[in-house]
Amino acid sequence: MKIKKNYKEIILLFSTFLISISGLIYELLEGTISSYFLGDSIYQFSIIIGLFMSSMGLGSWASRFIEKELIKYFIYLQLLIALFGGFGSLILFFAFVVIKNYEAFLYFETILLGIMIGMEIPLIIRILKDYFPLNKNISNVFTADYIGALFASILFPLILLPNLGLIYSSLFLGSMNAFVAFLGWYFFKEELPKRVKVYLSLVILALLGGFLSQKPFEAFLEHRLYQDPIIFSKQTPYQKIVITRKKERVRLYINGALQFDTLDEYRYHEMLIHPAMNLAKNHENILILGGGDGLALREILKYKDVKKVTLVDLDKAITDIFRSNKLLKTINKNSLNNKKVKILNKDAWKFIENSKEIFDLIVVDLPDPNNISLSRLYSKKFYTMLKNHLSRSGVIVIQATSPLFARDAFWSIKKTLASTKLKVTPYHVYIPSFGEWGFVLGSRINFFNFSALPKKLKFFTPEEFKKALLFPKDMQEVDVKENTIFNHLLLKYYQKGWEKWFE
Repeated sequence: MKIKKNYKEIILLFSTFLISISGLIYELLEGTISSYFLGDSIYQFSIIIGLFMSSMGLGSWASRFIEKELIKYFIYLQLLIALFGGFGSLILFFAFVVIKNYEAFLYFETILLGIMIGMEIPLIIRILKDYFPLNKNISNVFTADYIGALFASILFPLILLPNLGLIYSSLFLGSMNAFVAFLGWYFFKEELPKRVKVYLSLVILALLGGFLSQKPFEAFLEHRLYQDPIIFSKQTPYQKIVITRKKERVRLYINGALQFDTLDEYRYHEMLIHPAMNLAKNHENILILGGGDGLALREILKYKDVKKVTLVDLDKAITDIFRSNKLLKTINKNSLNNKKVKILNKDAWKFIENSKEIFDLIVVDLPDPNNISLSRLYSKKFYTMLKNHLSRSGVIVIQATSPLFARDAFWSIKKTLASTKLKVTPYHVYIPSFGEWGFVLGSRINFFNFSALPKKLKFFTPEEFKKALLFPKDMQEVDVKENTIFNHLLLKYYQKGWEKWFE
């Protein structure tokens, strides 16, 4: 009898360990999905974590009203979490497609799931009172809970997200809760009604059906989210990458946001590269930060005197697909496989911080500063580090978001670069896929010589550049402050501008 009792103690503590893993990862999934669809990861994670934790407190309080048959209700709770949490990602993806007020639905699901998860630990502690005195009971439960949290923090970013993606990860966690319910039923079945076995079987079948139908359902959702057929889709540790194709038109999306469209990307990349290449006196050693699609690189390699290009892009999945896929290599002219090019999959800040090289041109082709992690790459500190790696006649060019939609943000980038004492040149171009888009050049000299322009450019001419230097009244410079790693004012400017236009 004592052996059987010890088994129950171990099973309950092991269950605590498992529900701790699933509970924390559900929280991370909700935060990741909210950032994926709504942007601004810091803000969204803060809101999700706050709602989740407070809801867990509410669930912990509500658990007091379960007074009898604790193990039965604990198993029922696990089955509910298995269904609601296991299918949570699918529900949120579907809701984003069909519900207008998606944000409210996301927060409602977070609160509901948080309440259920908050009831777990109090019930476990009360069940274990038959096996341990109170002091050992609480210490054992919280030890298992905290160790589970450590496993979750490693499991989610390193294994689940990159290998299973959001929807499969959610179903996997639901299966974990169903397994906890199974353990409860198996070791405590003499105390449980027969219908518990029926409910357990139904939930297992539902999860199995979820695993089997996930692929076609995900294909349906992605078809609704993106305009054209998907030819590549991958969740990496850093982002969700989707590439679509319709006839000869190819588009790249990262976390649901369009990065380029082959119908007009040449406007962006020609304007990004050719003014800088014709301002820089030398082209021997060039650095590109971002630009893992190889399109900016394609423009740079049109100059025969280029000797070496280092491309630093954080996500290896991007550079791999754009250097191996036949269609994508056609678009970037196989630039990523050029013998002059060295590709490094590193963080841009860490690279420049540790580099000892001097560059003739630095191209900053990074995503917009829509979160703090990216905002630091638009800061005075980062631009000062870039300047310190610039040759005497070298040039920095930065994609600087829209001077129309994010006017304050654009001019803040210009002011931030100017604070390094470089001479700055802001300019803009109209791109049908994005609207008005802006760039900022920084150099110690300010003389453009377009005599060495490559032939057969699709858009760029010296005349177009002269027009690009002129800003209409609603895009002209405004009084803003520079961006630093301490104030991140750029993030506020950026969010305020885009919310005004696309709220």
